This record gives sequence, structure tokens and C-alpha cells, in this order.
Amino acid sequence: MIFGYARVSTKHQNLDMQIDELKKYGCKEIVTEQESGANQQREQLNQLLNKLRNGDTLVVFKLDRLGRTMQQLVMLLNHFRGKGINFVSIKDGIDTSTTMGRFLYHIFGAMAEMEREVINERVKSGIASAKARGRMGGRKKSHSEKQIQGMLEMIQLGRSKKEVQEIFGVSRTTLYRYIKESEKIQD
Repeated sequence: MIFGYARVSTKHQNLDMQIDELKKYGCKEIVTEQESGANQQREQLNQLLNKLRNGDTLVVFKLDRLGRTMQQLVMLLNHFRGKGINFVSIKDGIDTSTTMGRFLYHIFGAMAEMEREVINERVKSGIASAKARGRMGGRKKSHSEKQIQGMLEMIQLGRSKKEVQEIFGVSRTTLYRYIKESEKIQD
């Protein structure tokens, strides 16, 4: 069976043009949705994906109606391929039941992989650049070394951990982490 999926991001946008194109293509059932493409939990799309079976075809007017990112699109195309579902994007000229459509599918996969690697490279070089400038990542401690030392000394002098928490405005978890860190230093 041929299913169509049409989506707009806001209620002010109109689905008519997409629906007309999907009907022209021969879609027997058309699912519509007014939801941002950034939202990966699109209820109507998820219901449609659960309905699709081996041999079915899913048709969209344009690729961006199905997914926002290359990674999201490749994930969906892999899902379709694994279940024997054909995919057609009318405007983009993609039809995975054809040789050229399958070729384009592989190009998308390679582009998604490249996108992930480029992002990873940028993150790694950003971290290296920050370290070279003496900046370390992570959260700064909310208490100075002097304050931490004061907390530890108060506990050693017999004050309860609860009292220390109240005096310094420190959470139980943080106080125990300071204690544990000091024990490691002493070992």
C-alpha cells in the first residue's frame, strides 16, 4: 500500500499543496501533522511507522517533511530498509525502489557519518584549545579550598555532618564527596 505523510510546523501553514501532490502520486492513505520537525516524538508519524509493512511505500513531498537532520533521516531510512519499506520523496526525486534511489540513500548515510565525525573533531579541537589556554572543562567547585578544609576540620573536631551542612550551605552529597576526596589525598 502507498502511504503519504504531510507535515507543517505551525497551524498558520497550509497542508493543501503537500496533500495534492501526495494524491497525484497515488497515496491511498495520507497522514497529516502540525508539529515541528525538530520534535522527534511526532505522534502521527510514529503511528504511521508502526502501520507500515514489508512492501509498503511511504511518500513525502520533500525530505524535510520527514526529518530535520541528516542523522534523523538516515535512521528512518535504515528502519525502512530493514522492514522492506520503500521510500519516495517527490520533490527531491528519491525513490528507494530504484537503483538511483538506493544510491542516494547510501550517499545520505555517508553524509550523516561525515557530519558526526566533523562534530566530534570540532569538540575535540575545542577541548584541546581550551586546555592549551589553561581552561579546564567541567563545573567549578562551589566552595573554596579553605572552606572545604574548614568543613573537614569541623567534622574531625566532633561536629555532626548535618551541622556542617547547615553552617556552610552544602548539600549532603557534596559534603560526602569532599570527605571522600580528602581521604584519597591522605592515602
